[in-house]
Amino acid sequence: MQVKKYLVKCLHRLQKGPGYTYKELLVWYCDNTNTHGPKRIICEGPKKKAMWFVLTLLFASIVFWQWGVFIRTYLSWEVSVSLSVGFKTMDFPAVTICNASPFQYSKVKHLLKDLDQLMEAVLERIVAPEQPLSNATRALNFTLWNHTPLVLIDERNPHHPVVLDLFADNHNVSASGSPAPGRACNAQQCKVAMRLCCRNGTVCTFRKFISATQAVTEWYTLQATNIFSQVPTQELVKMGYSGEQLILACLEAPLLGGMDMWVAGSLQQPSAPPPTGLKLILDLGQEDYVPFLTSTAGARLLLHEQRSYPFVKEEGIYAMSGTETSIGVLVDKLERKGKPYSQCTVNGSDVPIRNLYSDHNTTYSIQACIRSCFQDHMIQNCSCGHYLYPLPRGQKYCNNQEFPDWVYCYSQLRQSLGQRETCIRMCKESCNDTQYKMTISMADWPSEASEDWIFHVLSQERDQSTNITLSRKGIVKLNIYFQEFNYRTIEESAANNIVWLLSNLGGQFGFWMGGSVLCLIEFAEIVIDFLWITVIRLVAFSKSLRQRRAQARYAGPPPTVAELVEAHTNFAFQPDTANPEAYPDEQTLPIPGTPPPNYDSLRLQPLDVIESDSEGDAI
Repeated sequence: MQVKKYLVKCLHRLQKGPGYTYKELLVWYCDNTNTHGPKRIICEGPKKKAMWFVLTLLFASIVFWQWGVFIRTYLSWEVSVSLSVGFKTMDFPAVTICNASPFQYSKVKHLLKDLDQLMEAVLERIVAPEQPLSNATRALNFTLWNHTPLVLIDERNPHHPVVLDLFADNHNVSASGSPAPGRACNAQQCKVAMRLCCRNGTVCTFRKFISATQAVTEWYTLQATNIFSQVPTQELVKMGYSGEQLILACLEAPLLGGMDMWVAGSLQQPSAPPPTGLKLILDLGQEDYVPFLTSTAGARLLLHEQRSYPFVKEEGIYAMSGTETSIGVLVDKLERKGKPYSQCTVNGSDVPIRNLYSDHNTTYSIQACIRSCFQDHMIQNCSCGHYLYPLPRGQKYCNNQEFPDWVYCYSQLRQSLGQRETCIRMCKESCNDTQYKMTISMADWPSEASEDWIFHVLSQERDQSTNITLSRKGIVKLNIYFQEFNYRTIEESAANNIVWLLSNLGGQFGFWMGGSVLCLIEFAEIVIDFLWITVIRLVAFSKSLRQRRAQARYAGPPPTVAELVEAHTNFAFQPDTANPEAYPDEQTLPIPGTPPPNYDSLRLQPLDVIESDSEGDAI
């Protein structure tokens, strides 16, 4: 029975609301809260009330300001970086080594024959543009040249530049197409540029170069790209330097017992003092370099994780020919925090770009993502892909025959800042990464005193020849080892966690106002009561408004008690007109014999009296 009474009391409380006015609620809160300050507002005199009201308002403002600062700091998702050093047996990194020349000239010479002849003629015209064309030059195949030619731009008059066609008999033509008087200019006065056209030559632009060397190298690379893109991938692999040709000798590969297992990428470095590691002698074959495609001699190498794709051209380092290059390796392991602290990805599954390098059984990297993004933009804008990047299924590589506008499109896309920003914004760094820091030292190798016997031995191993078939310009010795047998772990952690946030919020509240979590609960209760009183008053106001609208429909006053009694026999409240002489005009209507009821239920009582009575009944 007691439980039922309490439930009934709670039901009445919910139905009637808090039962206080706004002023009563504020007084109750100030008198019962555990927060310092509000109680003094209602207990002191007028002057102290004003003083404590100002102090309480000031300190409350400081608390809210500090809370805003701490919450904003927490939502900035800052990280702290910790560095730890560990010691264990480490996996030796994968070592990718490439020759500076991607192809052997003896195997691609038949493909580049026309291009090389045209290149030699271009160099002659750049050096001496005023000389007349020779018969040999006129007999060249100008198919590649007409597609993407090189020109000279005379800028001695900046307001009227003149475009000079290298292979035209009367090559002085202004930029607007009108002939100009013949005149010769030197390298400072004329700049070499590449003319790029699309839509059958109706839309053209010029790409200028600072140096003629850069211009001819870029032009030759584009023309070679057109040629090699039409050769099957298997044939291109055979035209390059194989591992057997490049690696002349493997002097040391510990823990494996041979070079074959190192090629498989499973070499591990034991915990032993340096210089234990990987020692190689490379045969560069510099005499078989493509002359116009590669101007650098040496080997380019990259240290990376076992399953990551090597981007040797962008991230690798050169080892100079005729030297012994020692590379000490330091291992740094990076562990980044994920969302919301950073935009890193664990495996690339949340990156909106398809990783074209995943077909090579490699893990995700930001370099692979950026190049996949560029290839995707190439296919969308140029309708073909660049042959240096993997190709999606069903697409074709760019070439002049099928896609005559690809050079113009490729140049515009590569120079587009918006394309780079889009790819960088869409690609994400890997959350877990391993970086190899290298300390490089070099010395001449072999020395003058020992080069005779070393070259004899190496020549005999390579060609089974008693004569020296190697030279200092074609060999490189590499020593790769762990410089230290510990590794560094660089780990990110949350600088401001939820414990830090709650501690600071509570500290500021307790310091300025002496409050706690219970004070916040009390304040929340008062807010709820305020809202509840507001709802009740709005409901009461809406009821009274409806009643006033209902009363406005009737013109006269409400019916009297006598009319209510008469309603039992005269439901329409019609006047008695059957005998008008029964009541003269001067005589008033008689008072009905039945007096109005006198019930206690009609007596008006205050709200607090009703509430106290009902609560007493419930108890």
